[in-house]
Amino acid sequence: MTEKNTPRFAARLNAFKIGAGAYWPGKNTITTADLLARAATAGLNAADLNYPDHFEQDRPGDLVRVLDDNGMVLNGMAMRYYTDPGYKLGAFTHPDATIRRAAIDETKRGLDVLAEMGGNLMTLWMGQDGFDYSFQMDYARAWAHTIEAMAEVADHNPALDIALEYKPNEPRAFALMPDAATTLLAIKEVGRPNTGVTLDFAHVLYADEMPAFAAALVARHSRILGVHLNDGYGKWDNGLMVGAVHPIQTVELLVELTRIGYDGALYFDTFPDHSGLDPVEEARTNIEVVTRLRSIADGLVANADLTAAIARQDAPMAMRIVQGAMLR
Repeated sequence: MTEKNTPRFAARLNAFKIGAGAYWPGKNTITTADLLARAATAGLNAADLNYPDHFEQDRPGDLVRVLDDNGMVLNGMAMRYYTDPGYKLGAFTHPDATIRRAAIDETKRGLDVLAEMGGNLMTLWMGQDGFDYSFQMDYARAWAHTIEAMAEVADHNPALDIALEYKPNEPRAFALMPDAATTLLAIKEVGRPNTGVTLDFAHVLYADEMPAFAAALVARHSRILGVHLNDGYGKWDNGLMVGAVHPIQTVELLVELTRIGYDGALYFDTFPDHSGLDPVEEARTNIEVVTRLRSIADGLVANADLTAAIARQDAPMAMRIVQGAMLR
């Protein structure tokens, strides 16, 4: 198990299916246990599991043992409604009440498994809850259904945290939870203390937001329960390696997270699949880069000259200090 002060790094587990034929020659079925064992070889010491798909061949108790055997801890779980084609028109916002009920009940089952495994964080990314056309959705009704569903889910086990992960769109053209402000509005309406936000760096860029500002806003009005690090060009969810495009913005986010007091895991929500990269080497690169950027951020948090430059909005001085720390 990882020590309390050891940085916890997790990654998108399904990426470790890349090259399965070469890595597991002759093996017909790749289980979640297999993926966890391979992820551990990259130096990852935490894991997020998707419900229900990561439990198709593996039982919760068995996965707890696999995590422990590989020196990993359970960071949390994430609901994945997209595995069921019945949710194409939405999970919590589906026009059919029986399907909305099925989504809520499935989420509750996921929470029960999370509690059974000793975890305490469930992430909800409501990618199906949105719309594609004008006059397709009754917006007020869909919003009300979402708030009601989230409140019921949060009340199922108040000891567990529920994090909302926002994203502007995809797979729907417009998501009901597209940005920080809308998500915070929803959390305010839900009114449950065990709710908060998971920030995904590429999603934040995609929403045309500054990551550190989004973090400060969330911390002011709610809680940051999870952080997904990656990178992209702001056009869609590229899922590139950390710092590949926006290293300064990544450092600023890490500085803000330190000021806020975030001590949760850093989850690499990246897509080595897109370029056929070795997922182990990609994860190792993310760990190495983030370790360096965290060290830089730690030095900037207490930098009095930087604090003074920011206080007077002196961008040239701030850039000299930050770039001087990064480009040694």
